Amino acid sequence: MNPEIKVQQLTAILDVLQLAERLKFELRHSWLSNGRQESVAEHTWRMSLMAILIEPLLDQKVDLARLLKMIIIHDLVEAEAGDVSVLDQIRNPEIRKVKQQREALAIQHLRDMLSSANGQEIYDLFYEFEDKQTFEAKVANAIDKLEVQLQHNHADISTWEEIEYDLSFVIGKHVEFDETFVLLKDLIEQQASQKLESAGLNVEEIRFRALSAFG
Repeated sequence: MNPEIKVQQLTAILDVLQLAERLKFELRHSWLSNGRQESVAEHTWRMSLMAILIEPLLDQKVDLARLLKMIIIHDLVEAEAGDVSVLDQIRNPEIRKVKQQREALAIQHLRDMLSSANGQEIYDLFYEFEDKQTFEAKVANAIDKLEVQLQHNHADISTWEEIEYDLSFVIGKHVEFDETFVLLKDLIEQQASQKLESAGLNVEEIRFRALSAFG
């Protein structure tokens, strides 16, 4: 490759890495076990680790390199668009529309920034994750949902909102395509149940309410 072209590509990569640095301080709704809020970068990192650890146990062979790329890319848009809590989206569906519009602009900007390198690949991976049709995309989506609940389980229950009690029991629809994820979901759900019970809450009542509202 022509060195001048390579320098152009590397310069574009540095620009994206500077943009991506924002994910280290872009905070999510989730809290950590030490009492501080989680960053987007931390969520993405543990999703990646989960993918590596779970990959040998999946029912179907997965393209691990493609899966990891998808996981690392999927929240990159939040460097520009910001993180929007699922809870806010549930309360106000209009917020979800605004989120999608902002993310569409952000991923287009990233594609343009990396147009001389792998901008189109990153753009395609983002929408592959969003569409959830390929096996890799389904795995990435399942890991995303499970990591969120796992992080809630690690946090003090005083950081949970009441709606999050219910959301602990509605992950099933995201994992039913693979037995490994169903079993993992059950284990994570058991952790949540124990946490709720320890706080003196009626788990069966919460589970019934959750499945009635979100099932």
